[in-house]
Order: sequence, then C-alpha cells, then structure tokens
Amino acid sequence: MKVIEHISKAKKTLFSFEILPPLRGNDIKDIFSTLDPLMEFNPPFIDVTYHREEFIYVEKDNGLLQRRKISRRPGTVGICAAIMNKYGVDAVPHLICGGFNKQMTENALIDLNFLGIDNVLVLRGDPLKSESNFFAKKDGHKYAVELVEQVKDLNRGKYLDKTFVERKESPLFDFCIGVAGYPEKHLEAPNIESDLFFLKKKIEAGADYIVTQMFFDNKEYFSFVKKCRSEGVTVPIIPGIKPLSSKKQLNSLPSRFYLNIPHELVKEVEKAKDKKVVSDIGIEWAIHQSKELKNSGVEVIHYYTMDRPENIYKIIQSIY
Repeated sequence: MKVIEHISKAKKTLFSFEILPPLRGNDIKDIFSTLDPLMEFNPPFIDVTYHREEFIYVEKDNGLLQRRKISRRPGTVGICAAIMNKYGVDAVPHLICGGFNKQMTENALIDLNFLGIDNVLVLRGDPLKSESNFFAKKDGHKYAVELVEQVKDLNRGKYLDKTFVERKESPLFDFCIGVAGYPEKHLEAPNIESDLFFLKKKIEAGADYIVTQMFFDNKEYFSFVKKCRSEGVTVPIIPGIKPLSSKKQLNSLPSRFYLNIPHELVKEVEKAKDKKVVSDIGIEWAIHQSKELKNSGVEVIHYYTMDRPENIYKIIQSIY
C-alpha cells in the first residue's frame, strides 16, 4: 500500500521508522532485533536507507597506496523484501542520485516493482566522504527533482530506451514518491526561501509526500509547514524525530545536518554526568516533542532509530 493511502485511511497519528542496513558482515537478525519490539506500535511503513560506495586507500607491499571502492552497508533492497515477508509491513527503500546513472536507476525501480514495493523515498544523497561537493555519476542525476521526474516518467510507462512501447493504458509502475524537507533549510541552500523553491519543484515534478529532516524545536516544524502551505504545497509533511543520545551530538548534529538544538536542551545535556543520563534527557525531550506533534494532529511521526530501538520504544510507549 502507498504511504499516502496509509495516511488517508488513518484515524489517529501513525508511527513509522527509519533503519540502517547492518554493516557488511553482520546478519539480517540485527534488523529484526531492532524492529521486533517496535512492531507493537503497528507501523504502516518502514524506511530503509541506502548508503553509496566509499573509497578507502590500502597500502600495497611496495608501500604505494591503492584506491579501493567498498560498500559498508549493502542490502537495502533485500532488507525491504525481508521486512515485507516477515512483518507484512510496507517497506520504503531510499533511492539516491549518487552512484547511479539513469539506466541503473531504471533497473533498480524494475527490481523494486517486481518485489511488490509501492513506495520510494527519493534523495540526492550525500557527497562521497572523500569529496567536498556532490558530483553526479556520468549520465546520472545531479538533483533530486530529476530523480523524481524519472520515477514519475516510469509511472507513466516511459522507459529510457524509446524502443520499448509506452504503456499508456495500464503502466506497470505506480510508485508513491516521498522527498525530504528541511525545516531549518538544507545545509547547502543559501536560505530557506531558496530551499522551499526547490522543494516545491519536487512536488510539482510528482512527489506525493514530504518527510522532514530531524529537528529539536517543534516551532521549526510548524513554521516550515506554514511556509510550505503558503507556497501552495499541499502534500502531507511528516515530521522526523531523533532523540539525542550523547553529548558529542551537541556539536556533530548541527554541523552535519544544519539544525539548531534549543539552549534548554543543551544545558540539560551538558550537566549530565554520564551517557545514560544524556540518553534519558534525549528520550524525555523527544516524548515532549511527540506529544505536541500528536496533539496538533499530524498524520505520521517518523522516527530515526539509528540502531537504538530501545530509545524509540520508550518514546512511543509514552504516547501510544
């Protein structure tokens, strides 16, 4: 079922989750151990992130360095299939621009369709760790809006290879398309107005819903929704929540994701004597956020688990 269909049929606030594929060499049981306790809350869908390749340098016997390409977290599509088979819950794979050309993207969408996957979350993706800027693969997409357009074209029966007959009567594909939104703007955007302009372009290209980047001040989310509506964006806007779990995140999250952490939360975390206290503070803060969002009538609250299901469980248990 499509994400927007889950939303339209919901009679109360739904809870969804985002998980990471396990590191190479680990087992699918790691995913199940993360999700098993959370299934109590009947998530309508579960997002599975996609992580592009990385480059490492390995020293050879002669002392020279050899550049090697690796994928640390493979398995997004297989994990989606496993989730759907084990839990009977819709899986939403992330589809990114980085590392894919257009033909590879079309092939990936065909695989997803054969598996009965109805949803994709379309993202540009991050630059390679070895690069300061994002560079598209040759004949790939530079921007998420271009990727949205390709998925939408395939939904209309338009293949890259024009020798294939366009299926106007009954296209084979009907993906529900999600995109990312940034309440405090994307870190590369010059300002929020510019960010909203390009977000609207993604909706006009065919995106069906928005999932926000994490935020720690609900005022940022409500302001973002208001600005989107004033720009004529009417699709569902799902808030994304992640509880703080370490003091290090006070610096790492703002620098990596371009977000603000409220001073009150910072003060509480800085006073904490150990990591457990920090985790408890993060959980309580996320509970407060979640209750306010739920009371405001949001259709879905999306939780970034980051392999910490116990934190998410405590949050939802307090408001379910």
